[in-house]
Amino acid sequence: MNVAREPAGLPEARRSVAVGTFDGVHRGHLQVIEAARTVGLRTSIVTFDPHPRAVLGGQVELLTTLERRLELLADAAVDDVLVLRFDEELAALSAEDFAEQMLRGIGAETVAAGETFRFGRGREGDLDLLERLGFEVRRVPLLENVSSSRVRELLHGGAPERAALLLGRPPEVEGIVVRGDGRGRELGFPTANLDVPNRLLVPPDGVYAGSALDRPAAVSIGTNPHFDGVERRVEAHLLDFDGDLYGERLVVEIWSAIREQRRFESLEELVAAIGDDVERTRIATRPV
Repeated sequence: MNVAREPAGLPEARRSVAVGTFDGVHRGHLQVIEAARTVGLRTSIVTFDPHPRAVLGGQVELLTTLERRLELLADAAVDDVLVLRFDEELAALSAEDFAEQMLRGIGAETVAAGETFRFGRGREGDLDLLERLGFEVRRVPLLENVSSSRVRELLHGGAPERAALLLGRPPEVEGIVVRGDGRGRELGFPTANLDVPNRLLVPPDGVYAGSALDRPAAVSIGTNPHFDGVERRVEAHLLDFDGDLYGERLVVEIWSAIREQRRFESLEELVAAIGDDVERTRIATRPV
């Protein structure tokens, strides 16, 4: 999959293009990509980084980093991706100029998008405008209750299984593995401590069943109240794994909630609870 940061960075081709932020690359996004693919031209994506809402003064917690978004787009068999830097200059571009420079400029003949798609300065452009400009438009019906915003709501509500149904795969959290306090190893349950990128959504505090590196993982999210922790952390204990992950990027799937974070009466009670977390993780099933 070719990835470019400006239109000239992509090879010349006749293209069918899907446009959007594609945060999470959920089932609705995949439906738009499939609509673009069925045209028979080179399937391409035009997307944005950072998230437009963050630039325009809003708050947004991302479901995926740009790196993960590109991996998921590659999994969807996309040929090319144009990642446009969303800044004040791009936000000020008229809808017609955006269509000519960023769509026709990469050889787009067909544009696939959700029925409510808007673009350009002040969101002035729509699919009708693209048709008037001579593009073939594939209008994709919206999937009911499937959106990045709805996925965020479900994750904040502690419902990763329901979020997975919208995504078409389990929700994820990722980061670079850094050194922690080493308590997990001392207790017999070594963990990978993630340095999670800013703006990436992290599910509510608790212990979850999940996976990483294609093996089950018990995932702890929170401040470690038993040891009076104050820093919120994401730590994953990979079952039956013995290796050094420091400095590695790790993507962790979140499958289901096991229990809340809490303080225990003794260290022995904590170890027993972690042992139970591991066993419940071992028999957990991937939600999608």
